[in-house]
Amino acid sequence: MAEIEVRNETLSELALGDPARRAGVLLPLPFPGPFDYLVPPDMDLGIGDYVDVPLGPRKVTGIVWSDGDGALGRSKLKQIVRRHAVPPCPAPLRQLIDWIADYTLSPPGSVLRLGLRVPDALIPPAPVGFYQSGAPVTQRLTPARRRVLDILGDGLMHQPKELGERAGASSAMLKAMAAAGLIERVERVVEPSFDAPALDRDRAILSEEQAKAAQDLVSRANGFSVSLLQGVTGSGKTEVYFEAVADCIARGRQVLILLPEIALSIQFLARFEARFGVRPAQWHSDVPLAERRRVWRASALGRAPVVVGARSALFLPLPDLGLIIVDEEHDSAFKQEDGVIYHARDMAVVRAQLGDIPIILSSATPSLETQVNVDRGRYHHVVLESRHGSAEMPAISAIDMRRERLSGQKFISASLTQALRERLIRGEQSLLFLNRRGYAPLTLCRHCGHRMACPDCSAWLTEHRFDERLVCHHCGHGMKKPQACPACARTGSFVACGPGVERLVEEANELLPDARIAVLSSDQNISPREVRAVIDAFGRSEIDLLIGTQIVAKGHHFPNLTLVGVVDADLGLHGADPRAGERTFQLLNQVAGRAGRAQKPGQVLVQTFDPSNAVMRALVAGDAAAFYRVQKRERASDAMPPFGRLAALILSGPDLALVSEAADNLKRHAPEIDGLIVMGPAPAALARIRGMHRLRLLLKAPRGINLSAIVRDWVTRAPPPPQVRLTIDVDPQSFL
Repeated sequence: MAEIEVRNETLSELALGDPARRAGVLLPLPFPGPFDYLVPPDMDLGIGDYVDVPLGPRKVTGIVWSDGDGALGRSKLKQIVRRHAVPPCPAPLRQLIDWIADYTLSPPGSVLRLGLRVPDALIPPAPVGFYQSGAPVTQRLTPARRRVLDILGDGLMHQPKELGERAGASSAMLKAMAAAGLIERVERVVEPSFDAPALDRDRAILSEEQAKAAQDLVSRANGFSVSLLQGVTGSGKTEVYFEAVADCIARGRQVLILLPEIALSIQFLARFEARFGVRPAQWHSDVPLAERRRVWRASALGRAPVVVGARSALFLPLPDLGLIIVDEEHDSAFKQEDGVIYHARDMAVVRAQLGDIPIILSSATPSLETQVNVDRGRYHHVVLESRHGSAEMPAISAIDMRRERLSGQKFISASLTQALRERLIRGEQSLLFLNRRGYAPLTLCRHCGHRMACPDCSAWLTEHRFDERLVCHHCGHGMKKPQACPACARTGSFVACGPGVERLVEEANELLPDARIAVLSSDQNISPREVRAVIDAFGRSEIDLLIGTQIVAKGHHFPNLTLVGVVDADLGLHGADPRAGERTFQLLNQVAGRAGRAQKPGQVLVQTFDPSNAVMRALVAGDAAAFYRVQKRERASDAMPPFGRLAALILSGPDLALVSEAADNLKRHAPEIDGLIVMGPAPAALARIRGMHRLRLLLKAPRGINLSAIVRDWVTRAPPPPQVRLTIDVDPQSFL
């Protein structure tokens, strides 16, 4: 892909060479807008250029955002220090930053910071030494020296290590040849780049249904459009949208693929490499800083044809972006819950619209918001109804735990145990899924009833027996499990209540002493490489039973996995979250889809205390359409999203009285507009986190209303005191 050299708009205020030129520079700090700076007379500057400017005693990197507003006199302005020699920030990305700031009520500088996390990437890499042919040879040469010259005869420059290895020459010999003028050493700056995907490789043979879907997506390559690619687990959605990726690359444009948890989606990268012969650029929090610098710079220079990343990859400066794909678009991990609060899926749609390019949303169980957009004709719908090849959907059955006679310390039913043993005898694999980390969610004293709670949060401490610690999963507070109860001083009185994945490992070892068992959970502090090692070992059938949280539910293909057991399937169904049923159905459907993806039939056993629940009935019947019809009807009758709008205003602080006073004041100034309902203030579901008391107001409004503008006016009329923090979440996904 060619390096992008185009410049954005130039500053229109004054001509080059005028000492009074101004530029409005947006800084990656929580400021409400750009600051004016003077442009040096000899500096050619344009909108979108990356610059260094003084801010107090330090130097900060920002982006030229405007011509400057002229509010301050010239004598009060400081001068821009330097312009970085990289292409300007693309106009659609700058527009997206402004759009997100306005929509989420965040300072534009805070949004900009999401795209300027590695300012060192603006600095060119250090020059690299090369050798090339020197003066004509008039002397006799040793065989080794002759080989060096023969290699350099191709007219290209070669790095010393590569040249020495090919010619069998030492570094000392190469230096001596350079000193004699036989070869010439030159230094060049080598910009980072990623290999272009190979489009002529043999690829998976698509079924007729898949080929039709792929052609449908490719046909929408020009201009803005949103397509929902919906297909049952194992239907080959990835291979289908790879065709759209290939088409985009063939047209010389860049592709951005967003995954909910890139560090956990190990097999996706392997599938991409198998299809295109190279690995894409990766962008997520587990990528080392040096590699992130490389990815950012390669992206900005147009040298990264495909970037695969987590939600923050949305803010990479891709100058020739031609396609965005959001895989598992329903996943709640796309919502950023702190700092700038935004939903990466929704903002990806905005970026596609601003850039006039297509976007593909892919999922087996699309979010209700996306489905309603399909119903309204805003999104195009592409459906894959069958699994690829000869694989069939697994048989799903519910185990009524009310009829199981288990002791209070056992959690795997007799029916599930028997199915696990049968797979072990047949040499097949099983997966036990429980979406709860640690050993047990609650530790209490059987003598006095004292519960071990977090000192800083309104939450119980989870026991982690592997680490012999009690941990708060909200603030991270941890402690060694005490020998004696802190309330009654009785020793040996603690009892672990409820199951976590570590507890299932203990129970499974008792039930299946000959089985090779492994556990995979997101709180094990293991690297992506170690996660991949476990996943690969399971894929090679070196593990008989894998026990895990939702980390095992996403994007994996295990040919020999024929049984999935879901322990405590009711977890997450209850509470104040209006999306609880939808999310539980999506997660269970996803984990159930791991079974029977090859020739062997799959079985899914779901342990539940409420088999008559709509989620369980739909899962067992395989009738997602009926389930979503009910969900749509219920949400519509309550005017809940996507049939209405919500905004959460959460006030927090160390002094509960001050927080309550600020919340009451905010309620007194609530907007009085027809159709708007203000609920609260009330304690948040987690009323205290990290020592901060939390009260929440919830604003409910009809669709089509400018909720952001209403909230902005509201909080301007009733700002909280400095000791109280106000967090605004437009379109909340979490109700903690």
